[in-house]
Amino acid sequence: MAWASIADLLGPDGDVALLGAPLEAGSVTPGRCDLAPATVRGTLRRISTYDVETGQEIGARLHDLGNVPVTGVSPADAFEPIRAAAASAVRAHRLTLLVGGNNAVTRPAAHGLGAPLANVGLITLDAHLDMRETDQGPMNGNPIRCLLEDGLPGWNICQIGLAPFANTAAMHRDAQAAGIGLFTIADCRRRGIEAVLDEALARLARKDAIMVDFDIDVIDRAQCPGAPGARPGGMSAEMFFAAARRLAAEPRVRLVDLTEFDPSLDVADITALTAGRWVAEVLAGFSARQAL
Repeated sequence: MAWASIADLLGPDGDVALLGAPLEAGSVTPGRCDLAPATVRGTLRRISTYDVETGQEIGARLHDLGNVPVTGVSPADAFEPIRAAAASAVRAHRLTLLVGGNNAVTRPAAHGLGAPLANVGLITLDAHLDMRETDQGPMNGNPIRCLLEDGLPGWNICQIGLAPFANTAAMHRDAQAAGIGLFTIADCRRRGIEAVLDEALARLARKDAIMVDFDIDVIDRAQCPGAPGARPGGMSAEMFFAAARRLAAEPRVRLVDLTEFDPSLDVADITALTAGRWVAEVLAGFSARQAL
């Protein structure tokens, strides 16, 4: 029987959009995250549409919208192109997968949800608080602070998987003062990722639209060598996949992004295959949404 891959689901239409945002400029750690959208698309042919654990075949169609032309563009100048492309995708599709690029894509994507920021919820899976100062403009290290300054209430934000020794005390105090829901990697292990996600979604129960930022550096560095910000002791890939499937099943989740994957640092395609599996898990979660 012929092998059916996630790449076979790509086409000119579908309920789910795939949009690349190859932004690299403005990164705290220079690299080649701009290569990620093409690498992820190329990896999808290696990911099957069939889940042997559930006995389910992914049936969702994936509308490939191509890339936003932001290669070599600063995050400030990339804001409007990414916002506009995300807004167009969200209007036309039930779920949008935005593949960065560095984490600076998260801010314009949140603005592209089409709802006032007061009605937007943001969940991040990230080792970092992303609360660097904004005196030098937007960058991949400060999308959360930028969004707070834009008017996104701190209560509307939940950050999951925060790593020890990867942030500063000042950033932590500022996040707490803003009312952000903070969940460390130890919380995820002790309570289980499902319980943490349930609490995050409960906090955002009255929000019209939710975005999820999947910064791949939340994963343990041994399992994710192509993420320059990943740390030893991070989230397991298994937990990351479970979170992707669970959150994609939530109807209010309108956009998810994948950020901070640098293919130039990858080893044996470990991170590329992790990113490809992430796409499959998101589609599996979306398929469960359709079955409700």
